[in-house]
Amino acid sequence: MAAEVGPTTVLGIDPGLTRCGIGIVRGPDRRPRVVHHDCIRTDRDLPLEQRLFAIQQAIEDAIEAHRPDAVAVERVLFSSNVRSAMATGQAAGVAFVAAARAGLAVTSYSPNEVKQTVAGTGNADKDAVGRLVAAQLGLAEVPRPADVADALAVALTHLARSRLATRVLGTAAASELADAHRAADSAARGGWEAVLGDRLPPAISSTPSRRRARPAKPAGGRP
Repeated sequence: MAAEVGPTTVLGIDPGLTRCGIGIVRGPDRRPRVVHHDCIRTDRDLPLEQRLFAIQQAIEDAIEAHRPDAVAVERVLFSSNVRSAMATGQAAGVAFVAAARAGLAVTSYSPNEVKQTVAGTGNADKDAVGRLVAAQLGLAEVPRPADVADALAVALTHLARSRLATRVLGTAAASELADAHRAADSAARGGWEAVLGDRLPPAISSTPSRRRARPAKPAGGRP
């Protein structure tokens, strides 16, 4: 029998050096609510180490105030803008340190995984993600700036994925779920749910497979 999933409080982080979005959501995933959200801003004129320290301090303050059970961070992907990617990676690094100092486990999710979970498609734009985050959390308006909406989306993603992982724990589908996560990490399209939908049988998968059946080859080989 699958374990029941109780309320869980997740701190989602959309890392950035100039703007770092944080959003804390309390589950269960079917009726989540916002606990706290903020946009950590740092002055471009400050030395790098002071900016990173300010981000770490703000995240640690949020952890101390709201006591999340887990931390989820949007994964930094390779970018043509190396300078921007490095700055984002550095901000993500201090988020990991802040979580570790509090004894919290950190899970990373790619932008595609977040979009796939919150919006149902890895091609969703920021406006669509923001609107769906507001709808799922019962908010009257889309959280601003977009960094905050993204952080809340990361937190919602962790709630949803944790629920599914718990439901299949100890079943034959557990290894399929783990394989799907690994495959989605390296896949260029979709996200973990798209990969999972192609792998799990209908009784387990909540996402129907979109893979088209290939036409059968003639018995005599090529026509």
